[in-house]
Amino acid sequence: MSEEKLFTPRNRWFTGALGLTLAITVVAALFGFVALPSLQTNAVFADTWDKICTAAGLVRPATLAAQPVKPDFKTSEVIVTPQMMGPTDTVSIGRGATLALRCTMCHGARGLSEADSPNLAGQYETAVYKQLQDYKTGARTSAVMSPRVTDLSDQDMRDLAAYFAYLPRLPGYHPTGDVAPPVIVLSGAPLRNIPPCGACHGTIDYKTGAAWLEGQSPVYLKAQIEAFAGSERRNDISQQMRNIARNMTKAEIAEAAEFYSRQPPAAGTGSTEAGLK
Repeated sequence: MSEEKLFTPRNRWFTGALGLTLAITVVAALFGFVALPSLQTNAVFADTWDKICTAAGLVRPATLAAQPVKPDFKTSEVIVTPQMMGPTDTVSIGRGATLALRCTMCHGARGLSEADSPNLAGQYETAVYKQLQDYKTGARTSAVMSPRVTDLSDQDMRDLAAYFAYLPRLPGYHPTGDVAPPVIVLSGAPLRNIPPCGACHGTIDYKTGAAWLEGQSPVYLKAQIEAFAGSERRNDISQQMRNIARNMTKAEIAEAAEFYSRQPPAAGTGSTEAGLK
């Protein structure tokens, strides 16, 4: 058996392995701490040392001096929280019912549209209030809606939201043995960063600020998802819906719209009694 020591400069295998390890370490450090930070288009670095510190998680003065990139369009100013609406009383609902008379042509006398406008009956207060605010500030635009919210006060919007939330909504209609729910609704597409539709809009869970989609017009739902995908609609917070819709296929958009729009046959006649809670 050889008596030669393993960890010694005279051992060419030891020196070769050590040299290769050091070379890999140096190349990886240069790539991670210098090359990758240089690829950031929205970052400002004074020198190489700034790049290294930023990659290591240390905030440098030069980085702090950089101005954040602002969008060239209006964004939503509504801060959505579970407590944003506060307690609802009958007076607010009554005021909302009076204000809602101007909404009946598109959204129906009881909040159930017979056209392709969204149903508002039973819609979450936070969803109605946020959309009204966004229409007024210009974060969401519509030739029909934008002119109708210009004279609404914050309290008017809260009253409208309380009234529509008070009305009975169309529930989901997915009988056992019917067509299986689309994968995009129940499971999403994790590899494309798409969460299940039902995780925010019902069926699985609900996220504050998201809309109740059951019973909505398939034409309306499809149009809104496509608007998010094409960035024609941009009032979603932190681009959540835009990032999701961009990665959805046309077939998935159509399947999700059709799934949420399902209602008993009688509901298609325009009756407001069928399918109500």
